[in-house]
Amino acid sequence: MDGVPRVPEQRGPGESATLRFGVLGPVRAWRDEEPLATGSPQQRALLAALLLREGRTATASELIDALWGEEPPSQALAAVRTYASRLRKVLDPGVLASESGGYAVRGLREGALDLTVAQDLAAEADKARAAGDLGRARSALGRALAVWDGEALAGVPGPYAEAQRVRLEEWRLQLLELRLDMDLEQGCHAEAVSELTALTAAHPLRERLRELLMLALYRSGRQAEALAVYADTRRLLADELGVDPRPELRELQQRILRADPALAEPSAPAPEPAA
Repeated sequence: MDGVPRVPEQRGPGESATLRFGVLGPVRAWRDEEPLATGSPQQRALLAALLLREGRTATASELIDALWGEEPPSQALAAVRTYASRLRKVLDPGVLASESGGYAVRGLREGALDLTVAQDLAAEADKARAAGDLGRARSALGRALAVWDGEALAGVPGPYAEAQRVRLEEWRLQLLELRLDMDLEQGCHAEAVSELTALTAAHPLRERLRELLMLALYRSGRQAEALAVYADTRRLLADELGVDPRPELRELQQRILRADPALAEPSAPAPEPAA
């Protein structure tokens, strides 16, 4: 779902084309590899609101709130009906269903929405990590993060889209922090330093990223730089928010100061058995 054309799937006689949708980036739709016209920004906002409900019906009033919030235009209901009618003509028959005065997207095949693909990969990573298979967990998280194609719901207006953008970006960062944590568990601290340096610059108040950067620097033999990250974090939090670093960050600083042996580089991961 990253915008890169995939190899077309071979369909048997009588099989229909496959619809796919993207919300982890611009809101887009494809029939097999052919892009579909999703219309104006408000029309894409309607499509996104329905896709994110994962098959549940959204009433007309809920969709009006999603698109315009507390100050909808006088013809908001007519506009919603127009957007739905136009989308119905673009999508396959029966995909956009009308129910109880509302609408729902139904009948999508498994993996048709990029968000569910990312969710499934994140769940696979959780299972693999719980089973102690960090290599598989890191791989699944990497594939989940690769599903994003820029900012989620990019360019989509309305209060619902804005709230979902914030939620999905927070989730993406949590997945990224988890993958970086596993990178450090497997001894990939030197490679992680540059990525973490860029991420902390982009998200300066995100303490978990700074904690990971301190650990990556320390394990790379850069103790002074690790401590400088803590000092910079403490100063930034005091200036911006008037708070101290969280306890985990303060504890890591103390452990670095006393060269806690438990912070030492983890043992290299065992090689994977031959197939």
